[in-house]
Order: sequence, then C-alpha cells, then structure tokens
Amino acid sequence: MGFDLLHPALQHHIVNSLGWRSLRPLQEEAIKPLTNGENAILLAPTAGGKTEAAAFPILSRMLEEDWRGLSVLYVCPIKALLNNLLPRLQALAGLMGRRVEVWHGDVGESARKRIRKDRPDLLLTTPESIEALLVSRKNIPSEFFRDVRVAIVDEVHAFAGDDRGWHLLAVLSRLEAITERPIQRIGLSATVGNPEQLLEWLTPAGRRGSVLNPPAEVATSETEVALDHVGTTENAAKVIARMHQGLKRLVFCDSRARVESLAVDLRELGVTTFVSHSSLGLQERRDAEQAFQEGRDCVIVATSTLELGIDVGDLDHVIQIDCPPSVAGFLQRLGRTGRRVGTVRNCLFLATKSDALVRSAALIRLWRQGFVEPVLPPPDPLHVLAQQIMGLALQKRGITREDWKEPTALFRQAAGLSGADGEELIAHMLHTDLLTEDSGLLWFGRRGEETFGHRHFMDLMVVFASEPLLSVRYGRLEVGQIHPLTITTRKSETPLALAGRAWTIIEIDWPRKRVSVQPTTGRGKVLWMGDAAPLGIEQAQEYREVLCGDGYDEEWTERARAEIDRLRSDFWFLRSGATTFLSKPNQEQTWWTFGGLLANVQLSGWLHSRFGTSGKADNYRIQLESPIDPSRLSEAIRDAGEIEFTPDESLAERLKFKECLPPTAMRRELEARFAARRDSRTVLESRLAVVLDQPEA
Repeated sequence: MGFDLLHPALQHHIVNSLGWRSLRPLQEEAIKPLTNGENAILLAPTAGGKTEAAAFPILSRMLEEDWRGLSVLYVCPIKALLNNLLPRLQALAGLMGRRVEVWHGDVGESARKRIRKDRPDLLLTTPESIEALLVSRKNIPSEFFRDVRVAIVDEVHAFAGDDRGWHLLAVLSRLEAITERPIQRIGLSATVGNPEQLLEWLTPAGRRGSVLNPPAEVATSETEVALDHVGTTENAAKVIARMHQGLKRLVFCDSRARVESLAVDLRELGVTTFVSHSSLGLQERRDAEQAFQEGRDCVIVATSTLELGIDVGDLDHVIQIDCPPSVAGFLQRLGRTGRRVGTVRNCLFLATKSDALVRSAALIRLWRQGFVEPVLPPPDPLHVLAQQIMGLALQKRGITREDWKEPTALFRQAAGLSGADGEELIAHMLHTDLLTEDSGLLWFGRRGEETFGHRHFMDLMVVFASEPLLSVRYGRLEVGQIHPLTITTRKSETPLALAGRAWTIIEIDWPRKRVSVQPTTGRGKVLWMGDAAPLGIEQAQEYREVLCGDGYDEEWTERARAEIDRLRSDFWFLRSGATTFLSKPNQEQTWWTFGGLLANVQLSGWLHSRFGTSGKADNYRIQLESPIDPSRLSEAIRDAGEIEFTPDESLAERLKFKECLPPTAMRRELEARFAARRDSRTVLESRLAVVLDQPEA
C-alpha cells in the first residue's frame, strides 16, 4: 500500500489533521515512484487530487532526507492558478513545519525581498519568473536555486503545446547547471491524448519515468451533455437566465469580447453576473472569483482562464457558448462539474452560429469516441535558443562562445537542436549588432539594447509575442486592458464595455498607454484582435460527417436537429469519407477537403504550383480564383509526391525574437511548424468526389 511508504508524520496529519479516511487511486499509485525520485506524468480529471498526489510523496522525501532551502518549484501556466493553490499548499506544507511562497509579476518588492532573504521550501512560480530570477541583479542564482531538487509542472499540457514549454525546459536545463544534480520532473494534467510522448518531452533522455493514469472515478456514461441552437448571444443570455435558476453556473466563451457582451445581456435580464478573462485587472478578477465562490444564484462568464484548475467553488452547471477549441479543452471545462456526491458532470452547448453548431456536434462525437488531441510541442524552437543565449548573457553578465553550451544542453537535446545551431545564431546576432564581442565576451550590441533592453530587458523574459494593450483605469484601480483599435475604431460617443460594465473615456495618455474612465450607463463596445484557431484534421473531417449524416445524436435538442437538417440540405453535395470538388455553372469552384486550415493553406500553394491558380483557404475548403479541369485535378492528386511548402513572410510575426534568426534558420523553423504534411497527405489520399451540377428541384 502506497500510504505506508510515506513519512510517519505525514501519515499522521493526513489521517488526523486532514481527516482523510483513504487516498484516491492516483494518490496511492504516485507514492512509490515519486518517493523513489522518478519522473512522472500524473493524469486525472479536474479535481481528481493531482496536487496532493504530487505533494504527499515530495513532502515525505523532504522529511526523510531533511531537505533544506528552496527544494521544490511548483510551476503553473497562469498567475491566477498560482494564487489559487497558495493557501492550499501552505496549509499542507505547514503541517510539516515547511513554508510555501508565491513569486510572479504581481508579487510586490517587499515580499520578494523577504523571499530572497529567507527562501521557502516550495516556491509557486512561472517559467518567466524563474527566468527573471536567473538574470536579476538583486538575486544570486547560484545561491537562490542551489538546493532545488524537484519541479512540479501543473497543467503540463498547457505548456507542452507551445513555446512556453520549451522555455520551461530551457530554464530547468539552466537550473540543473546550477544545482549540478538531476531535477525530478513531475507533470500534472487532466487530459492529454499522448501521455507517453509528453513524458518523453518532459524527461531528459536516459532518466526513469512513468505515466500514472488510474481508472477515472467518474465515467463518461455518468455525464450529461446537450447541444442547442439559439442563434444569437442575446438568445443565449435568455436561455441562461431561465435555466437552472437558484444554481451556480459557469459559462465559457472563447473571446473576451463575447464574455463582455454576454455579461451585459445577462445583467440586463436581472442575473447576478461576474466576469473573468485575462484582460481584466488583477483586483477585478479576484473580486469576481471570490464573489462567485460565495454566491449561489449567479453566473460567472469566463474565457479559458477558468478552464485550468482554478477553484471557483462548487459548480452546478457548465454552459459553453459555441464550441471550445479542442476535445481536451472541453474535458477540462466539463470537469468543473460533478464534484459533489450524487451529482454528474454536465455541459450545455449553446450555439449562436450554424458553423459553431456543427463544430460542437463534431467535437461531442469525437469525445464520445474517446478521442483527445495529442499535445505536440512546436518543432525547431530556434528563436527560444536565441532567447536563452541572450538570457545567459544577462545571467552571467557576459558569456564566451562556449559558456552557453552546457546550460542549454538538456533543452537542446529535447528540442533536437545542436551546438552548430547556436553558433549560427550567435554569428547572425553579431553580424546584425544584436550582440557584440569584446575581449572574448558576448554582450548586447547597440541594436540589441534598443530591441530588447527596455525596462531592464523584461521583454526578454517572455517567449511569446503579446498584443499591444492599453491599461484602463478608474482612479487608481486598473479595470482591465484593451487593444488600441478599440479606441481608434469606436465612435466618440460609444462607451467601452469592460468587466461587464460600461465606461466613458475621460482621457487617453498614449505615451504611458493608459486610458482614464468613469462608470456610465448604457451598452459599451470592446474590440480585441486575434485570429481564429485552426482546426485539426480530425475535427474538420468529423464536421463533414455530421453534415453527411441523416440521423440525430442523442445530445441534440429539437432546435439543433432542425438547424442541422437545414444545413444538410444546403450541403447536399458532400460525400461521406471523401473530399468533394464542387464546380458550379458560373465556373465557381470549391475543393471541400476538410483538412484543417494549415493543410488547406499548403494545398492551396500546391494548386498554384500545378495549375497557376490561387485559392482562398479555411478549415474546410479551398475556393479557387480561376477554374481548373476536375479530371486534371484527379490526375495531379494521383501523381502528387512530397508537397513543397513556402512559408509566407507574415508567419514570422508569430515568432518572438525573429530578429535573431538568419534566413535559413527562419525558413527551417517556419517550415517545421506550418507545413502540415501529414494532414495534406491524408487529404490527397482520400477519395475525390467531383460534383458538377446543382441538385434536382
């Protein structure tokens, strides 16, 4: 029994102080490998006890081996989750006489000074804050981090799927160069389609690791899911206001503008409504989440900020406006419910658009089939390697051409990058004056200082490009942040909508990026910029199958069935399991591939190279600008070999530190990331149906 392996003092407090009669399956299963120092991925649904599953064996090791100083880093993707976990872990570690603190961008200087002077046993933080601690002149990394033995990575899938994951592995690589010992790595995740690959990504080669995934305590069959078509956001608000009155409801929207709009509609209907999204001020978010925790008959409307394991109390119902971006995201949201004994997980989809209705139907089908998207780290993170070279220069106050190699070795090994890659980057940065070399030491050149040196190089701590936002302030309170286009595109008399309320703009301070406001009545308008996320080929093809079917799924309401029937009539030309080339009498031609956006962009380029015609691509189709002979397309598909991909220059805007990449490295990284060769090949190998005529009357 795993419990018997824990330190006796911890056993005593679990039984007597916490009052636990038993451990959950994951908590039992994790004890032996984690107390043995193994790396691991721990999988369980939301609220499945993952935090304790990692904390119990690590606290036990801390007591058994008498660890002193900062020995554990607990890394989260968002500050709100860190704040949420702090009291929980402080209480748990406090029973053992150990201390827990938090360090992120909102922590004040007095608290930071206290932590630097007296390091806690466990520090809750982010990769960006670790980077900042490594380069800060107020901190001595070799002293601050020398005792680190364990890194617990919460919501590890949220890191691994983008460049923040590479940044995390890079700072862990640098920490191991300081500690001169392996750091045990423990990833926590609620949903992931490829856990073994995720473990391989997190764990350095040659080290032991395991995936711990005991049977779920709540089965899919104990879940209630419904899909309705309501047509507009206003109608969605009316449905939410009427349903589940007296209960606590969490509503997810996948844009900040939609969150604000829905919140205004709900408040006008007399519903007690709170708002949570990343562009709200810290105090606004905390006040909303606290009020929602303490309330009963209320709604909180949120973006994916509340998808991760932040505790907002006992929820009765989750409502999804339109479609979440992935099955994994849906499972995260679904897992917010069904935590009380006698309750089940539940989610109501309210589709405001026809496209979202079919996407939701397709996503629910994939979930019923047991599909979850694999988490795939973006390949060839050369720009992150460039950032790490500059970070090491800051950390060491200048580096030689050899100093960067050992601290980045584990990161480069995981990312498939070589020493030659780093040397090529350094040569380019020297040539373009991003770096300069003096007496064998590399430091920032004049252009490097101008590009990255603002605010003591703080922009260098973050590997993702962020929107240019303005701070909205009511007196000294930051209400939130908005995109500059909100200001430049609105009519002067139109109030802003933010935090679910309307505001009148009093003054705009462009140099300081501040907007002063005061409350007003009426409806406001807020505009955020952002591209729609591309669908994977699995979702796109299931979308087609929904439209090609003739029956109804049990989750669909009467309104959803009626709208899907109408859409099936409109898309009469589609064929199940095939791509469709639709040629209309007016020479308008569309290739319905259902390959996903990235594959369709690549196939559009292939069409141009073969037939000289360009095409406008989206997730489902390629609309041709000039007609081609369908028989020639069929022949070209049969003969198609490896499809060439020429990255559009605009794709480089998605890479931060792009200035550091020579043209060959830039092309290599963009090709690796955006050439959807597998999905393109799947489309080309599918049966092609050619439809030339309109349906019969």
